[in-house]
Amino acid sequence: MRKNYAVIAAGGLGTRLKNFKDNLHTKVLIDIDGMSMISTQINQLKSWGFLDFVVITNPDFHDLIVNDIKQNHRNLNISFVVQDQPKGIAHALSFAESKVDDDSLVTFILGDNFFGENPLEGIDFKNFKGSQIFAINVNNPDEFGVMELDRDNNLINIHEKPKEFISSLAVVGVYIYEKTCFEFIKQLNPSARGELEITDLNKLYLTNNLLNYSIINSWWIDAGTEERIKKLKKLI
Repeated sequence: MRKNYAVIAAGGLGTRLKNFKDNLHTKVLIDIDGMSMISTQINQLKSWGFLDFVVITNPDFHDLIVNDIKQNHRNLNISFVVQDQPKGIAHALSFAESKVDDDSLVTFILGDNFFGENPLEGIDFKNFKGSQIFAINVNNPDEFGVMELDRDNNLINIHEKPKEFISSLAVVGVYIYEKTCFEFIKQLNPSARGELEITDLNKLYLTNNLLNYSIINSWWIDAGTEERIKKLKKLI
């Protein structure tokens, strides 16, 4: 059975939430009904069946995040790595390479993304090839990366925060990759904002005919604002 690592991006500082409920630390340590966001995220992934974890932190709050997770999850196989500089989501993922065994899969999830149902249900992990993204219909696609499909529902492109309407299918913050993702990341160039973008990684897979997609139907929250955190607390 191929090992499947849950790799969590927990390095973002979440500056929009700096003072939320007297939060003095990083976004993923915000309390979600008695437990930090990052520990709540690990509980979500445990319920999906994950046993092996890699948590990507930042230098400023590494020790706080590690202590929080160890207090709440004592019997899990969890490794920690530090993204030394905030150079993008794909850049963050690259730091997990040394913690992932050869021929393993990587399920990469953003630490503030939560789902009503397990979006991975039904994925054939035993025979998995390439990569998989997940999308959901939204009313504000200009705030996300969105999928472009042809008339036969084939994925033909991904557009990052398009100013003109492309589709309402926003790509959510969970992705599945073979370990080839780390070699693909090395082929990326920084974007205009100086970051290695997860959209560019996915488009590289698409160029190589190695990108699949699923559309999810349950709720999804990117808990990056006060309003969304309040909504998350109600839903969970």
